[in-house]
Amino acid sequence: MTTPPSADSTRDRIVAAATAEFSRYGIAGARIERIAKAAKTSKERLYAYFRSKEGLYQFVAAQELAAVAEATRMDPSDLPGYAGRVHDYFVRHPDRLRLMNWGRLEFGGGDAADEATRETVRRKAAQLSKAQEAGQLDAAWDPVDVLVFVNQIAMSWAGQLDLVEAAGDHVRDPSVAARRAAVVAAVQRLFPASAG
Repeated sequence: MTTPPSADSTRDRIVAAATAEFSRYGIAGARIERIAKAAKTSKERLYAYFRSKEGLYQFVAAQELAAVAEATRMDPSDLPGYAGRVHDYFVRHPDRLRLMNWGRLEFGGGDAADEATRETVRRKAAQLSKAQEAGQLDAAWDPVDVLVFVNQIAMSWAGQLDLVEAAGDHVRDPSVAARRAAVVAAVQRLFPASAG
């Protein structure tokens, strides 16, 4: 017996097509016509679900933030492990890193940052603050600095592994595993757990 198609299958196709389109072209370069065509629907139907291209991007980006959070699970008492998971996620999914970077480039952050991003930052900063209060993390650091530094270190090799090849003989170990080990070691040196 076959399952009837989901009532939201059109919406799901739109979101999948938009995710691919935004990853490839960014927000400004994305075209609603291409998204609708890839989703096998009309522009009018697309706009019935999402009022604007920017609104569609924000929905897609919020879904990606949730997917990253689920796949990487930040544990403030083990930031090196978290950094390794973030590294692994974006090395496996460089298109998703591009998707997130387009938003930062085109919306510019600050007041333009969407609510999903602000909520993610607030929630993770609160987790880090609690870890500091419990003595699991050096309280001298601002929790937001910890979050930004760990994430930037974790994502540093995603989408740039070609630099290893460009370095030629100056690289001791050209493997992806060596890049991951460097990420984890850097975070461990910056943010070791306090003995509290």
